[in-house]
Amino acid sequence: MNDEKAFLTSYRAKDYPRPSVTVDLVILTIVDAQLRVLLVKRREHPFKGQWALPGGFVRVGESPIEQGEDLDDAARRELKEETGLDPSRVYLEQLYTFGRAGRDPRLRVITVAYYALVRPDLAPFVKAGGDATEADWFDVAQVARLGLAFDHQEIVEKALERIRGKLDYTNIAFDLVPATFTIPELRHVHGIVLGKPMDPGNFRRSFNRWLEEGRLEQAPGKRITTSKPAAVYRFKRERD
Repeated sequence: MNDEKAFLTSYRAKDYPRPSVTVDLVILTIVDAQLRVLLVKRREHPFKGQWALPGGFVRVGESPIEQGEDLDDAARRELKEETGLDPSRVYLEQLYTFGRAGRDPRLRVITVAYYALVRPDLAPFVKAGGDATEADWFDVAQVARLGLAFDHQEIVEKALERIRGKLDYTNIAFDLVPATFTIPELRHVHGIVLGKPMDPGNFRRSFNRWLEEGRLEQAPGKRITTSKPAAVYRFKRERD
């Protein structure tokens, strides 16, 4: 134990190469029947004036005891600072680590990407902050045309791949629908996320399976439609 203490006391972190670490956030919602991603316009160089994902550097301490913030804390802080959204009201999950040399022209930077799902009713409350001059929602099908800063297009594509892969076996759509919904409404959301229309018969079979598995339950009340009142459902609170 004494040897360990002596080692840590004499340890010189600057003698070893240390890349910087950032967190980047792929924030998604559904607006006007489109799956949209939140982008911010960069206020400073590099890529000044270009659209990018919200994010920033992880705060690092200068001593073995005070080492800085955890990754999840950094992601929640950046979410709040750059969008004004309350992290407690947004579903946030770690996505992937991107560390290709040269991805940042300033220095060697490794980023830990997160994706966040925002209910449509919260989308209007987003406001630019931090080192951003603007913040806006963009159709995910159109972002490649913008020429995003850094490798952020790759990060967006990885996030889309992840959530599309999880739609069928988790409650990930929980944060993209109202508190209650009809079967056609949920089918519509799945189609928007997947980028293709869903066959009603096949979706109905999947829906019945989710009911049997206990992922969904019928909710009180009805939804008024052009034909007859429709039953409404809700996700159970357990996500997975």
